[in-house]
Amino acid sequence: MESILAPLSAAPATLLFAILFAFGLAGLVKGVIGLGLPTVAIGILGLVMAPSQAAAILIVPSLVTNVWQLAAGPRFGALLKRMWPLLVGTCVGTWAAALLFEGVNMPWAPLALGLALIAYAIFGLSAVKFTVPRHLEVWLNPPIGAATGIITIATGVFVMPTVPYLQALEMNRDDLIQALGINFTVSTLALAGGLMHGGLLRPAVLGFSAIALVTAMVGMFIGTYLRSRIPPQVFRRCFFGGLLLLGCHLAIRGLL
Repeated sequence: MESILAPLSAAPATLLFAILFAFGLAGLVKGVIGLGLPTVAIGILGLVMAPSQAAAILIVPSLVTNVWQLAAGPRFGALLKRMWPLLVGTCVGTWAAALLFEGVNMPWAPLALGLALIAYAIFGLSAVKFTVPRHLEVWLNPPIGAATGIITIATGVFVMPTVPYLQALEMNRDDLIQALGINFTVSTLALAGGLMHGGLLRPAVLGFSAIALVTAMVGMFIGTYLRSRIPPQVFRRCFFGGLLLLGCHLAIRGLL
């Protein structure tokens, strides 16, 4: 696998192309459906580098795009008051996992990433809808957040199980998009802290993150333009179908 610890100027062309492609496609997906940037980017880059290295590149573009997303809604204060136990659980789970896995070789990380993508894709493709009653949120928020944090450190992807959980809360569209932005922003900051503690968030990564940010923003612009021209259900099926195939490939590679 390629390393991102060398300076940007010394990076092989194949690595730079992988970053350009991964974040351009991830930004396009996020522009069309409002999520998927870390899932797509980490999934593709997981083919050429360790998930932890891909997660380090992800920090800057993820933070910028998610702050933009959370700032776009009108109910930041109300949603933060409702979600803070979930966010605290995410931070605790992320940092606890970072301490637990510190210095531990994780050859199973590609398998874990593959399984996370498969689970997310199956959920997205299924017609099953879950509903969480409002009175259960106070009990479910902390463990759901903690589970997300642990999966984040293992795979670099912070969508499971928080995204299905937030969708099950039956928020209106604007609240859901802003809630996802808030959660993704906190997850990104928590992940940054965990990577920094593990020595993976180094100055050499900043050049790769800058490239990733530019291509992700271009992809988001194109995706936003395409949003009104592609039937959402068609794109959604293609998106989750692609994630399912990618997850299967990573899982099989991890087993072998």
